Amino acid sequence: MNAKEVAKLTGISVRTLHHYDDIGLLCPKRNEENGYRKYSEEDMDRLQQILFFRECGFPLAKIQKMLTSSTFDREEAFELQKKYLMHEKQRIETMLDTLNKSMKLIKGEITMNIQEKFNGFDMNNDPYEEEARRLYGDEVIDKSKAHAASLNRAGESSVLQGLNELFTELAAIRDENTDSIITQKAMEKMYQYFNKSFGYEYTPQAFAGVGQLYITDARFTENIEQYGKGLSRFLAEAMKIYAERSAQ
Repeated sequence: MNAKEVAKLTGISVRTLHHYDDIGLLCPKRNEENGYRKYSEEDMDRLQQILFFRECGFPLAKIQKMLTSSTFDREEAFELQKKYLMHEKQRIETMLDTLNKSMKLIKGEITMNIQEKFNGFDMNNDPYEEEARRLYGDEVIDKSKAHAASLNRAGESSVLQGLNELFTELAAIRDENTDSIITQKAMEKMYQYFNKSFGYEYTPQAFAGVGQLYITDARFTENIEQYGKGLSRFLAEAMKIYAERSAQ
């Protein structure tokens, strides 16, 4: 397959594939006739592994180090990635439920106790971490964990107020094209706010995943649509575009 075919199949951009080649992360052979990149099945397996590690929050330099290690085992990597993603799926679902309830709280629709306000924020219970350290070493894991920040619980009210203001601002531009400069600047603000406020460093891919939940989970769709009809779909598309551009 050529780069355009791979991009269409995987959903990542041709520019990202070229970048992976430039940094030595994924280097397919070239077609002798036209010089175009030609991706083999082995290249596609490596690309799959790269994307799984990206979903787990590892930066490209660390992924390259792991994949070129003499101790790298593809099956072990899959097992680790599965554990991480299952844990992350549960944690994000819990956090989104907390976010959903918090948005209702600020509108006066429900009450929440202190414990409920922080469900999903526990970043210290990572069941995959010990195995990850065994496979890839302390340095890789420590630098990846450094992305996580602690939520300032004393500022919980300002976080909720900030969310309300953020979604109000986003609703005001929901008729813009999702790939416009105005929209993507708003996505950058939203991405930075999420990472600053929730005690967790979202990868661009995780950020896009949250956007998909805005249209697949009726609870969040209903809540977000209160700010403006069509906002949930607008955000899902805009967040996906932001993630794709951030990976380039």
